[in-house]
Amino acid sequence: MSLRDRFNKFTGKTQFVVSRIFIHLGGDEVSPLLGILNQAGRQAIEADGDLTIVGEGLVEICQNLLQYDTYWRSAANEGDVFWDEGGAGDYANELFTDSAGRYLSEPDASESSNPNDRLTLPPTRNLIVMLTVALEGEEPTIEADLSNMSALRIALKSLINLHYQERLRAIYIHFSPARFGDELTDDQVLQNFPELIPL
Repeated sequence: MSLRDRFNKFTGKTQFVVSRIFIHLGGDEVSPLLGILNQAGRQAIEADGDLTIVGEGLVEICQNLLQYDTYWRSAANEGDVFWDEGGAGDYANELFTDSAGRYLSEPDASESSNPNDRLTLPPTRNLIVMLTVALEGEEPTIEADLSNMSALRIALKSLINLHYQERLRAIYIHFSPARFGDELTDDQVLQNFPELIPL
């Protein structure tokens, strides 16, 4: 902890942590998770970004990611600590814009919600989930290096707890591919998500 951080803590300033977690899942069985991600996205849009609803979606996504841990292939995380809400908000928005602009991460709002239509689409073998959160206070499990399985499991469980503790101030969920039928190849993963570290 720097001298400035110690001083801010001593003077009672509120700390904000902004973090983005990347998780790459691989295998024929990852497609059902795409349905869960799309459902959470639709609910967030319908709720006009209500943090409680988006947080419930985040909890469901984290629980499913934990169940799918045998399909985790690589991961990465980045973030920063701020002592003012404005700076944290700006950085969270910067990460949001970057995640939204990632390859095949643009959802299809006109997408058919008929599950029978999806049965004819080829399943994707690669799925990248990008979770960006801004939270109040310290959270060492989120600020740690998450490029190993055990740390990543602990971080996902912490995200669930942070929602229930009402400490999350922003939640952004992105994923690639975002549309059913889009395929993210191994080469595209390497090219468009260079920060990923094999687990």
